Amino acid sequence: MGMNQFLYFIDRLSAWTGKAFGWCILILTFATTYEVFVRYVLRAPTSWAFDISYIMYGTLFMMAGGYALSRNSHVRGDFVYRLWPPRIQAGIEFVLYFLFFFPGVLALIYAGAVYAAESWSYLPFGPDGPIGEISINSPAGVPVFPLKTLLPVASFILLLQGIAETIRCVMCMRDGQWPTRLGDVEELEKVLLEKHKQELAQKERDLASGNEEGAK
Repeated sequence: MGMNQFLYFIDRLSAWTGKAFGWCILILTFATTYEVFVRYVLRAPTSWAFDISYIMYGTLFMMAGGYALSRNSHVRGDFVYRLWPPRIQAGIEFVLYFLFFFPGVLALIYAGAVYAAESWSYLPFGPDGPIGEISINSPAGVPVFPLKTLLPVASFILLLQGIAETIRCVMCMRDGQWPTRLGDVEELEKVLLEKHKQELAQKERDLASGNEEGAK
């Protein structure tokens, strides 16, 4: 397996995870819509609406972290960053990954694993009942230990994607340009910016061609 194939494998894993858990937004939408309807129309609010909202949103937020990183979609100071040449960008990112990213993610994996194990150890219904922590925020007693289990899992996927990104930084510092990424949906602003760059490049080529013709 070549280096690009290895990077693409991690990218695909992050993308599959993010898109699979992206369906949580539909569950959250339908649950919230249902809650609003029964609360204000039928005057019969549910006992689980608050729990389902933070569980679905928390799941989506955590499990999409690696996907967002693989598509270079996390927030950064682009107004400065985009002015630097690729080698400078890669060098700064490489240092920042080791200063901030990896220590934070490794700590999150460790703390998340402890947090999840503690949540699984609870016996809310006694020694003979089901195991696992339940929500104390509503009378429905919604299980929350699966959500807490996702914390170290999501952090591990983010760690894998971070390793892939540091490899990209090394390749960029060596080659002077960023390695290619897998294609995916793009923000409209990014698409328009890329189109504008292509148009400027085409105008420069046309101008250079015209100058050559005039010189002849």
